[in-house]
Amino acid sequence: MEPTTPPPHAENTSLDPSRRVEDQLCFAIYAASRAVTSLYRPMLERLGLTYPQYLVMLALWEEDGVAVGDLAQALALDYGTLSPLLKRMEVAGLINRRRRADDERAVLVTLTERGRELDACATEIPSAIADGMGLDAEGISRLRDALQQLTESVVRTAR
Repeated sequence: MEPTTPPPHAENTSLDPSRRVEDQLCFAIYAASRAVTSLYRPMLERLGLTYPQYLVMLALWEEDGVAVGDLAQALALDYGTLSPLLKRMEVAGLINRRRRADDERAVLVTLTERGRELDACATEIPSAIADGMGLDAEGISRLRDALQQLTESVVRTAR
């Protein structure tokens, strides 16, 4: 009788832990990202926003009248992703895009009145997210700092 090979899902205690999916840092980051995004989803749906649109709105609520290039850099998005996103937001009446008078190559993104009004509706989102994560302000700060450090390190390494 030939030896049988266990199915791929069978427990294999001889498997190097560094090859197990649940031991992968990339998987932990991916799963956390999906979980956090899903935590935002119901709150953002009430505002009529997707998560990427919410990020754009956060940037504009912080500083209205931002050049597309600066917005792309702040949100770590490429133009191919950001441009159609901004177009949909403009059609939805949340933002305006216009060329700068002093440099027609640059496009400024500004909030509409409707876009500014959404800011008041979104004020409770950060605390609701913190509650949903089970983290206090210090925990969120430490986690954010660690993730920012990781991102900077990976970006430096990738260059």
